Amino acid sequence: MLIRRAKIQDLDGMVELINEYAQQGLMLSRSKLSLCETLSCFSVVVDNKGEVTPPGSVVGVGGVHILWEDLAEIRSLAISDKTRGKGLGKLLVQHLVEEAEEMGIKRVMALTYQTHFFEKCGFSVVSKESLPHKVWKDCINCSKFPACDEIAVIKELSPV
Repeated sequence: MLIRRAKIQDLDGMVELINEYAQQGLMLSRSKLSLCETLSCFSVVVDNKGEVTPPGSVVGVGGVHILWEDLAEIRSLAISDKTRGKGLGKLLVQHLVEEAEEMGIKRVMALTYQTHFFEKCGFSVVSKESLPHKVWKDCINCSKFPACDEIAVIKELSPV
């Protein structure tokens, strides 16, 4: 498996994977246009050797979206059922955190139902109210607002 920046050729696999989770109510859906517009924020896990899926298939996706000068969000994190349990989610989160560190970001957050997973990745649960840049930038326009039941997690970084 290979983690790399997303490419235009990955879009269909990304949309399929993200929206599979969205249909289960585990994340917000994303359109192909939305992913095109933010493609540079995304990384993918690719089955480059055809171990589980056809070679080149997207089996994981996640993005780092900058919210403010000191805060970024990991969003649309999804791993294919075919490869779940192999540690790819944790590797992808580590990759995204490293990207944020390279940009000089001091904190990375996520909104999730999978707090245990993120805690194993070094994140801590915080109140959403402690993240006003997220709440007023994105959450205010979300269909779940103001009754969002996702849990906010954050990780303090050591920018390079």
